[in-house]
Amino acid sequence: MDSSIKTPQIHHAAHEHGHDEEGSKMFGFIVFLLSESVIFLSFFAGYIIYKTTNPNWLPAGVEGLEIVAPTINTIILVSSSFVIYLAERCLQQHNLAGFRIYLLATMAMGSYFLYGQYVEWSQLEFGFTSGTYGGMFYLLTGFHGLHVFTGILLQSMILIRSFIPGNYDNGHFGVNSTSLFWHFVDVIWIILFILIYVWQ
Repeated sequence: MDSSIKTPQIHHAAHEHGHDEEGSKMFGFIVFLLSESVIFLSFFAGYIIYKTTNPNWLPAGVEGLEIVAPTINTIILVSSSFVIYLAERCLQQHNLAGFRIYLLATMAMGSYFLYGQYVEWSQLEFGFTSGTYGGMFYLLTGFHGLHVFTGILLQSMILIRSFIPGNYDNGHFGVNSTSLFWHFVDVIWIILFILIYVWQ
C-alpha cells in the first residue's frame, strides 16, 4: 500500500527536479547569449563611431558593396529561424521524422548562407588589411559566420541524438537552447546587414 503511494510521488519529484535543472541550464545559456550580445554591441558601436567620424573610410577604388546577393542570403538565413521553430514544434508533438526534416532544412539554409558569404568574400576588391573598413567588415562578418557555423554544429549534434531511443523523453534543453542560439544569430545578422549593406 505504501509503495503504491510513494512510487507516483517519486516519479513526480524526479520530474520536478528535471524541470528545475533544465530551467537552470536555460538561464545559464541566456546569460551566455547576453555576454555574446555585449561583444557584438561593442563591435557595432565601434563600426558606427568609425563610419560617422570618417565619411570617406572605404578602401581606395571601392565605392560600396553589392547588395543583391547578401539580401538573398539574409532572407534565407532569417527564414531558417521559422524552420527551426517548426522543428521544435514537431519534437513537442513527438514527430521525430518532421523534427529531423525541418532540422536538416535549417542546416542546409545555414550552410547556404555560409557559402554565399564565402562567394562574396572571394569577389571583394579589398582584404582584412585594407584600412579600418576592411578590418571592421571582415571582423564583423567573420565573427558572425563563426557563430553560424557553431549553430550548424549544434544542430547536427541534436539531430544525431534524435536517433537515440528515448533521448528527448525527459526534456528538450539541447533543442531549445540550440534554437534560441539560432534565433540570436539571425537577429545579429539583421543588425549587421543594416549597418554594413543598407547604411552605405
